[in-house]
Amino acid sequence: MIRALVTDDSRVMRQIVIRTLRQAGYEWEIREAANGAEALEAIREDEPDVVLSDWNMPEMTGIDLLRRLRAEGYGTPFGFVTSEGSPEMRQTAEAAGALFLIAKPFTPEAFRDVIEPVLA
Repeated sequence: MIRALVTDDSRVMRQIVIRTLRQAGYEWEIREAANGAEALEAIREDEPDVVLSDWNMPEMTGIDLLRRLRAEGYGTPFGFVTSEGSPEMRQTAEAAGALFLIAKPFTPEAFRDVIEPVLA
């Protein structure tokens, strides 16, 4: 069973991401975090198989979370689910070690397209 951590400061958005994952056919064990700092603690306590994170959050942004994880030696597969998907953001995400960036609004197919290669 794949264990995922969904990180977003919006509870509603976390629910939408989780629902979309289910619609895409992923019956994962999912934990939630409300910001990057909370996610960092959760990952240190029990590293998940994959992290899906928003970019813009209070306390610690998604990109800061990813950089911190890599600096601490975590190779956890990491992807962004965010409202913006500019080429600059995609480059920044990739340079920091993100495997994908899904821009809202998203579909179950969009999730499958980026997640399948990660699981392979």
